[in-house]
Amino acid sequence: MNAPVDVSFFQRAAKPLTSYRKYWAARFGTAKFLPTTRKEMDALGWDSCDVIVVTGDAYVDHPSFGMSVIGRMLEAQGFRVGIIAQPDWQSAEPFKALGKPNLFFGVTSGNMDSMINRYTADRKIRSDDAYTPGDIGGKRPDRAAIVYSQRCKEAWNDVPIVLGGIEGSLRRIAHYDYWSDKVRRSVVVDAKCDLLLYGNAERAIVEIAHRLAAREPVHEITDVRGTAYVRRETPEGWFEINSTSVDEPGRVEAHVNPYLMVSDQAKANGATCAKEDEAQAVADVANSNVSANVVANIKPLVFVPNPRVQLKVPPRDKSVIRLPSYEQVRADPV
Repeated sequence: MNAPVDVSFFQRAAKPLTSYRKYWAARFGTAKFLPTTRKEMDALGWDSCDVIVVTGDAYVDHPSFGMSVIGRMLEAQGFRVGIIAQPDWQSAEPFKALGKPNLFFGVTSGNMDSMINRYTADRKIRSDDAYTPGDIGGKRPDRAAIVYSQRCKEAWNDVPIVLGGIEGSLRRIAHYDYWSDKVRRSVVVDAKCDLLLYGNAERAIVEIAHRLAAREPVHEITDVRGTAYVRRETPEGWFEINSTSVDEPGRVEAHVNPYLMVSDQAKANGATCAKEDEAQAVADVANSNVSANVVANIKPLVFVPNPRVQLKVPPRDKSVIRLPSYEQVRADPV
């Protein structure tokens, strides 16, 4: 019977979320609800927020709403987190409701992509929104991730913008946009955010928050897994893997079913396997005539590696992949 093995001493690549030293603002304690107005901030004794989360959803303090999870997780690290939910995007004033954040703006379009939330597959406007009080549609702009990021930058130009959520995750590189029927460039370029976090970014945003709190410039935070940002050139000492080729139009060959027997395949094509059956009978006779001593003298083939002939593979942690450029993808007929 296998006994349980203690693996706590094994080295882990990811730092545990509970291993960070709490930020000094942890002395304020836990808020019953994350503040959404200055009045609520004053009631908590806050003079400012460390992180302000801007979301296209209504603020519901429940794990089914992603920004509530992110806000509470940052609060557990000691940061003062405010929420700006479904702000009026016609001007930058609603984005100043909680004042200037000390560390960064966290921006997301919400639990859903803002275009899917607003339009049907036939590009018709939806009349409802399940993530808005009263199920009222139209409370968030089209391409909310871009609009919110630009308004935050307009409100406080010197505050870093950290973009996340499903809209940012699925648009981090050049992509086909169904709504405009064309290829669009990365949302990082259009939103002018400093960092984009994609996927489950709990570890990434906690690390970024602590590093910004330690006064590390945002443009120097380039080694966090699960982040995207704009870089002008490949840094020295890194290996670039060329992957800029794109598919060409042509005939698409059907994949052969690996589980289909030869006889079954022949029957499917209206043929027989007579020759195959004859070859199998001859092989059976030959195998029966092989003496036992010949089989015993068979020695396995041993391959001796040649150290001079080795595949030179660049180190994984120092490799980057060069994808096709936005201009190349846009001009591709496929």
